[in-house]
Amino acid sequence: MKLFQNTNFDFIRWRWHAIALSALIIGAGIAMAVTRGVPLGVDFSGGTIVVLDFEKPTTDQQVRSAVEPLPGEESVQSTGPAAEYMVQVRLPLREGVEQGAALGEGAKSVLAAVEKAGLGPFTVRSTDIVGPAVGKDLQQKGIWATVASLLAIGLYIAFRFRVSFAVGSMIATLHDILMTFAFLIFFQYELSLNIIAAMLTMVGYSCNDMIVIFDRVRENMRTSRRDALEKVINHSVNQTLARTVITSGTIFLSVLALYLFGGDVLKGFAFTMLVGTLATTYSGWFIAPSIAIMLSGKQKAATAPVATAPTAPAKKSGKRARAS
Repeated sequence: MKLFQNTNFDFIRWRWHAIALSALIIGAGIAMAVTRGVPLGVDFSGGTIVVLDFEKPTTDQQVRSAVEPLPGEESVQSTGPAAEYMVQVRLPLREGVEQGAALGEGAKSVLAAVEKAGLGPFTVRSTDIVGPAVGKDLQQKGIWATVASLLAIGLYIAFRFRVSFAVGSMIATLHDILMTFAFLIFFQYELSLNIIAAMLTMVGYSCNDMIVIFDRVRENMRTSRRDALEKVINHSVNQTLARTVITSGTIFLSVLALYLFGGDVLKGFAFTMLVGTLATTYSGWFIAPSIAIMLSGKQKAATAPVATAPTAPAKKSGKRARAS
C-alpha cells in the first residue's frame, strides 16, 4: 500500500510563512540563551565522577533517589557489565572550590548519601574530576565536529548537484541545529556529550533527507526543462512525500519510546532526536527548497545576457541611378 498517491501540495507557497516561524523560534531561543545562559552538563562545566560497585542488585534509580538531596544537578547511570551492579554518579563542580577539594568533598557526599539510604555494601571503583579546562576542550571539539560535518555535507552536495543546492542544504542543516538548540533552551536541558551526539546524528539524517529530494529534483529537471524551478521542486517534494513521512515517522516513534522508557540518563538524547526529526522534516519541505530557489534565481539574473535595444535600419544614401 502506498501513501499519498499523486499528491500536489503547494509547499513552496508557504515558504515565507515557514521562514518567519523559524526566525521567531530561533530568535526566542537565542534571546533566552543570552539572558538566562546555556545550562551545561558535567561534561562541559566540570564536576566529580564517582563509580560505585554494589554487591547486591541495585538500580540507578535507587542511587538517584539517594543523591537527589545533594546540591546541583546530579547525573546517575548504570555502567559496566550487566552482571555487575556498577553505578556512575556525576556531580557538578561548585564555584569557588579547588579541584582537589571538590574531588574529596564530592566523593564523600556521594558515599554518605548512599550509606544513609541503606544501599550497600559497595566499593568505590574510581573517583575522577572533570575540570573546567577539559570541559572547555570538549566544547571546542563539539563545535568543530558540527562545523566539519556541515562543510562535508555542503561539498558533497555541491559536487553531486549544484552550488545553490549545497548552500540551501547547509543553511537548512544549520536551521535544524538552531531550532533544536532553541527547544533545549526552552525546556532547560543541560548540554552534554549525549546531546552533541544526537545533534550530529540529526545532521547526518538531515543530509540524507535533502539528498533524496534534490536527486529527484535533478531527475525532473531533465524531463521538464521548460518548467519553472519552483514547480519542479514542489513536484519533487510531493513525489518524495511518502518516503519522508514513513522514514521520519518510524524514527520519531522509536525515539519517542526511548524518551518514555529509556530513563533519565537518555532523556536529553531522546528529546534532541525528537525535536531534530521534526525540524529536519520541516526544513526539507520548506527551508532548503526556498534557499535553493532564491539562490538559483540570483544566479540566473547574474548570468543572463544584457538585452540591447534593436537598432534602426540604416538609411540609404544617395539618389537612385538613372536609367541610361
